[in-house]
Amino acid sequence: MNIGEAAAASGVSAKMIRYYEQNGLIPHASRTESGYRIYSAQDVHMLRFVRRARDLGFSVDAIGGLLSLWRDRSRQSADVKRLALAHVESLRLKINEMEGMANTLEDLAANCSGDHRPDCPILDDLEKLNDANDNSTKNRRKGAIELNMLSNHR
Repeated sequence: MNIGEAAAASGVSAKMIRYYEQNGLIPHASRTESGYRIYSAQDVHMLRFVRRARDLGFSVDAIGGLLSLWRDRSRQSADVKRLALAHVESLRLKINEMEGMANTLEDLAANCSGDHRPDCPILDDLEKLNDANDNSTKNRRKGAIELNMLSNHR
């Protein structure tokens, strides 16, 4: 099947299929004599795997690791579980950060009169550079990155 058919069958756009090939996430497709890409049922199966992993929020790099494990029949499920749990931790960190952002914005909006006057606590807050919060966020992200790196080396 051609790239359009593979895209329709897998749920991955033709543009993303080309991107994944270009970056080595998936092998380059076979080509016809005229240079058109040809995809097999196995290729579509792999693209569906990639699509599902993307739907679960895995990065392209993490999907590469998952694909390697998927192809390796001598793999240990512990390796797959470790990747999944590290991703869960990263997602939970992002959820906590986003909940904090939503709470802050709700508080700021609650304190904004929303009338004809120009005074606005939302804009006042955005204007401030809060170094303590900025450094705290950077440290949490750094910790999450280090956790992921440790998980990948086990």
